[in-house]
Amino acid sequence: MTLPGILEAIVLGVVEGLTEFIPVSSTGHLLLASHFLGFASDGTFEILIQLGAILALLLVYAEKLWRIAVAAPRDREAQHFVVGVLVAFLPAAILGALFEHKIKEYLFDVHIVCYALIAGGFVLIAIDEINFTRRFSNCYVLPLPAYLKIGLFQCLSLIPGVSRSGSTIVGGMLVGLDRRSAAEFSFFLAMPTMLGAFVYEFAKSYHTMTLDGLGQTAIGFVAAFVSGLFVVRSLLDFVSRRGFAIFGWWRIIVGVAGLVALYTIG
Repeated sequence: MTLPGILEAIVLGVVEGLTEFIPVSSTGHLLLASHFLGFASDGTFEILIQLGAILALLLVYAEKLWRIAVAAPRDREAQHFVVGVLVAFLPAAILGALFEHKIKEYLFDVHIVCYALIAGGFVLIAIDEINFTRRFSNCYVLPLPAYLKIGLFQCLSLIPGVSRSGSTIVGGMLVGLDRRSAAEFSFFLAMPTMLGAFVYEFAKSYHTMTLDGLGQTAIGFVAAFVSGLFVVRSLLDFVSRRGFAIFGWWRIIVGVAGLVALYTIG
């Protein structure tokens, strides 16, 4: 493995960890970064290093997950929440499995990413200005149809540049959660979604990966884990105070800069 390859893996891992849980689209940022770094990938590397970010999330939420697991056999609210997360997870999982090849063939395009970033940025800015009625006290008590609606919103994130966390947060706010609770549920929904994507992609590609490819993936995994820890520990307090508009503006800036670069330097 060459030094440039190591540095590319570190950069892309940091990008993954910093962007996975905020509503700016980690996949979109990774595709843009890979394009301008000249990093050749079919999308496998970008999916596999997500495990680093999800392990950071599992570490931070270990206590809450343990309490839910211990309570689930006897507590109806815990059982309801586990079922709710599974209900929200299924739509994107089914569509992703059915249309994976078409998505990679037609939508994993940096031009599409830039336009999706810009469009999603305006959506976040608009959402941040609306005073939604809070109908639920937290993300643990939603009715199952509300969980399903959030899951349907997550399907939008199959388009690179839309953002998994952004779509689920917007869905959560539309069904009656406040900013913090919507962001927290996006964390819980990320766990089965990202783990499922990792297992599915690894099962398909592990036998074709080279030693260098495995090494780059391991480096990207560590970088994603370390940077992901920082985001998970600070995001909920940040969005409670500042909202999502700053992420909307960031998306627009990155999308516009990406288009300018694509149409000038290629």
